[in-house]
Amino acid sequence: MNKYMQVADELACQNLLLNHGGPFGAVVVKNDFIVGLGKNNVLKNNDPTAHAEIEAIRDACKNLNTYDLTGCELYTSCYPCPMCLSAIIWANIKLVYYGNSKEDAEEIGFRDDLIYKYIKTMNDLQSTSSILKTVKMDNEETIKTFRKYQYKTDKTLY
Repeated sequence: MNKYMQVADELACQNLLLNHGGPFGAVVVKNDFIVGLGKNNVLKNNDPTAHAEIEAIRDACKNLNTYDLTGCELYTSCYPCPMCLSAIIWANIKLVYYGNSKEDAEEIGFRDDLIYKYIKTMNDLQSTSSILKTVKMDNEETIKTFRKYQYKTDKTLY
């Protein structure tokens, strides 16, 4: 077994005993060193965003003192959910190794596929979906802050 996937799997196995969340673990690696560790802490932290991949990204960013994980790889015990995929992309991680598939996650009761289906059809269903309804409002006011940011000279793009 790959040494980094083994660490991710060990983190996932810990949750079988600790019940901190689902059986998911992840590690961020840079230059052949583990720079971030994460396991699912949704139940422990009462935080639906405390997935293993996001916890590993947070840990790596803290340890490397950066928000940009360019040059890092992620090893995760399961294919990332849509939220985690987005976080991985925002972190500039370009390579993800995963153990279990999203179908494997569905078989043990996780509903990632519901979100994938919503994203795929959200343009058609946005105003009528039973999953999530989004309503645009007050754009004529909220856009003003965006315009100020657009012309701000001392901003940091990320």
